[in-house]
Amino acid sequence: MADESTEAELRAQLQEAFEGADYPVKNQMDLVPALPNGPGTRFEAGDVSFTAMEMAAKLGSHQDFPYDDADSLVNDVMEGLRAEGML
Repeated sequence: MADESTEAELRAQLQEAFEGADYPVKNQMDLVPALPNGPGTRFEAGDVSFTAMEMAAKLGSHQDFPYDDADSLVNDVMEGLRAEGML
């Protein structure tokens, strides 16, 4: 289970990665251009590590597109990561 600092670090990485997207985003594919290494972009903190592609595969049912800003997207991603046992 991830601790608060791990969650905070992941949240910051996700925020940084997704704030450059062209909002509103209508689906996961709209986020790919914002990622520095596309779907292979890796998010790591503490003992938690996953790629954007792995995250997208597991969190599809936890996301409520369209998103108008990075904050609401990252909030849903973090909630989904917890729900899927990735944190």
